[in-house]
Amino acid sequence: MTTPTLEEAKKIQEKLRQQVILEDQLGDVQYVAGVDAGFEENYQVTKAAVAVLKFPELTVVETATAKIKTTFPYIPGFLSFREVPALLEALDQLTTKPHLILCDGQGYAHPRRLGLACHLGVLLDCPTIGVAKSRLIGHHEEVGREKGDWTPLWDNGEEVGVVLRSRTNVKPLYISPGHKISLPTAINYVLRCTTKYKLPETTRLADHLASQKD
Repeated sequence: MTTPTLEEAKKIQEKLRQQVILEDQLGDVQYVAGVDAGFEENYQVTKAAVAVLKFPELTVVETATAKIKTTFPYIPGFLSFREVPALLEALDQLTTKPHLILCDGQGYAHPRRLGLACHLGVLLDCPTIGVAKSRLIGHHEEVGREKGDWTPLWDNGEEVGVVLRSRTNVKPLYISPGHKISLPTAINYVLRCTTKYKLPETTRLADHLASQKD
């Protein structure tokens, strides 16, 4: 896979954006996965991790990690080009195919409406959700303090996601559809994958794996 220039990356995003589906096209969801990526050796190496859980029990079925050389620079709005190659390698190792993937990053809540979850979802032709810990774009009202409270995230007059309180009195998450899923369904699955922690079990476990030193 050759590394695109910034202009080429923009064109790829515009092309893939046309393929994003923001409607529910999920089958019977029996396995959910979380994906995350970290960096080692002063960002020279990308380490991707995936955790597959049985749904709705949320018991771990399988995990995988992959390391590759980092080839794309850190540029806000282009995170997927930095992380997707390693994520694909980790996902390729799985023997259990997930029916839904929760990504540690943005989905539709992106300047060009193609965050990491959209990018990965289109490439895999798999339903995905963006579960971000910080806001990239948009504005919103104050969100309620209780778990399950949410408020719309708006950008240029379009509802691109929601700000969701996943744990009472803890900083909220920024949820947006990735691919083949609607926003209400994305909220539902994120809450059903969240137990006593702020992050859904899927991305919490993937985050732990990605940051673990070998």
